Amino acid sequence: MTHDKVIILDCGSQYTQLIARRVRELNVFCEIVPFNKIPDLTDDVKAIIISGSPFSVRDENAPQINYKKFLGKLPLLGVCYGAQYLAQQEGGRVERSEQREYGKAILNVLNPDDPIFDDIPLSTQVWMSHGDSILELPDGYSHIATTDHNAYAMIKKQSIADEAPVYAVQFHPEVTHSSHGLQFLSNFLLKICGLKADWTPESFIDESVSALSHTIGPEKVLMALSGGVDSTVAATLLHKAIGDNLICFFIDNGLLRKDEFENVLKAYHTLGLNVRGINARQHFYESLSGKEDPELKRKAIGKAFIDVFEAEAGKLGDISWLGQGTIYPDVIESVSVHGPSVTIKSHHNVGGLPEHLKLKIVEPLRMLFKDEVRRIGFALGLPEQFIHRHPFPGPGLGIRILGEITPEKVRILQEADDIFITKLRASGLYSEVWQAGVILLPVRSVGVMGDERTYENVVALRAVSSTDGMTAEWSKLPYEFLADVSSEIINKVKGINRVVYDISTKPPATIEWE
Repeated sequence: MTHDKVIILDCGSQYTQLIARRVRELNVFCEIVPFNKIPDLTDDVKAIIISGSPFSVRDENAPQINYKKFLGKLPLLGVCYGAQYLAQQEGGRVERSEQREYGKAILNVLNPDDPIFDDIPLSTQVWMSHGDSILELPDGYSHIATTDHNAYAMIKKQSIADEAPVYAVQFHPEVTHSSHGLQFLSNFLLKICGLKADWTPESFIDESVSALSHTIGPEKVLMALSGGVDSTVAATLLHKAIGDNLICFFIDNGLLRKDEFENVLKAYHTLGLNVRGINARQHFYESLSGKEDPELKRKAIGKAFIDVFEAEAGKLGDISWLGQGTIYPDVIESVSVHGPSVTIKSHHNVGGLPEHLKLKIVEPLRMLFKDEVRRIGFALGLPEQFIHRHPFPGPGLGIRILGEITPEKVRILQEADDIFITKLRASGLYSEVWQAGVILLPVRSVGVMGDERTYENVVALRAVSSTDGMTAEWSKLPYEFLADVSSEIINKVKGINRVVYDISTKPPATIEWE
C-alpha cells in the first residue's frame, strides 16, 4: 500500500522533529530531509513543509532552498524561518523585529472563511520564537491573521488556477503552547491538501510483516535484545514475519537492574521469541577492572559486548542478517543540514558488528518515533512492562557507578535502585516520571547507626520529567515519598548511610551522571 507523504525540509530548527511527530499524530506519513537534499518528488509526495531555523534569512550562511522545485506544484507550508524565507525570496521584505517575539501571543484571524481556520476561534493562543519579521508582503500574497506585534503573523499566496496553495506562519503550530496548532496542521494537510490519514499502527504492522517476510525470505536474523521497548517491538515484528528464524541474544553484562536478567528473559519466552540468555557478567567485570574514566568504561563495555556477541554468533552457523532497534531520531539526528555528507550513528550496543560479521542490516523501526513505537507495541499486544519501561542506558549501571566498577558496588546499587523503582511503581509515580534511577557516588560519609559510627557510601536519587530526553526538568517528587525511599535504602542496603536528591535540569546537567 502506498501512503500519501509529506516532506519536511529541515533548516536546523529544534522543533523539526516535533513537526513530524504532529503530522504523524494525524495518521499522515512524513519524512524529514535536509533543506539542501530535496529528493525527487515522486507521486506519493503530496505536500511540503519548510521548518524553522536558528538562522536569520538575512544571514550570509542562511539555508538556501530550491523552493522553485515545488512552488505551485505541491501545497506548501512555511513555518517561522520557512515563512520569512518564502516572503523574502518572493519579493517581500524581512527585517530584524523592533520587538522580538518569543513566547505566547494571541493570533487574531482576519479571514475566518479560509479553510485553514476551520474549527479555530477568531482569537487563539500561539507560540512565537523569532527575531525577524515580515514587514512587506510579496506581490500576490495577503495576510490572513495578525498578532499585536506582527501584522503578517500568517500569510497566504493568492490562488491562481491549477497552482497549489501556499501558506506561511510566523508562529510554531507544532508546539503544545499553540492551543489550536494541531488543528492548523490538520486543516492544511487533510482539508486543503486532501491527504489520506491512513498511517496507522495496524497498517504499519501489516505492511512491515509482509515486507520483512518478502525481504528476508528463508534466511536467519540475529538480534540482541535489551529489554526496552525499541528492541522488543522490532523483534516481535521480525518474529511475526519469519518465526524462529529470528534468533535473539539477551546478554547479562552484570550491569542490569536487580533480577532483570531472569525476569526479562522469562517475559521474552512468554512472548514466544526464540531468545538465548547469556550470562557474561564475569567477562564484563574483568574488562572493567581498574577503569574509572567514564569514556574508558563505555568503550570497555562496548568491546566486551562485541566479544561476547561475536563468540556466541560463531556457534550458530549460517546467519545472514543483523536486526537492530534503530528508530527515526537515531537516523535524522545524525544528518547534518549544513554538511555534504550523511552519517548514521552506530547503535549503542552493536557499533562495529555489522561490518566485522558481514551481515545485512534489518531495522524494522527506522521510520518510527518513540511514541509511535509504543503505539505499535500496544497494537501488537505486548505487556506493559516493555511498553512503558523507563529509558535505561546501554551501558546500564556502569555509568551510574562513578569510579571503578566492582561486583560489590553493583550489588549495593542494584539494591538501592530496586527500592526506588519499586516505590515509584507502588505510589503511582512511575508513569509521571520520564526516567529514574540511583547513582552510586565515589564518596563516603560519616553516619551513626545505633550507637556506632559508620563511614559508608552516598547515593543520589535521580528522577526527571521530559517528553523526549532532549531537555529535562527534575521531578518534583513529594517530600514524604523521598523520605520514605531514603529511610528504606539506609535501613536495608548494607553499605549506604546517606541519600541525596539530584535537582539539576538538563541543560546544563545531563540526565545520567556519566
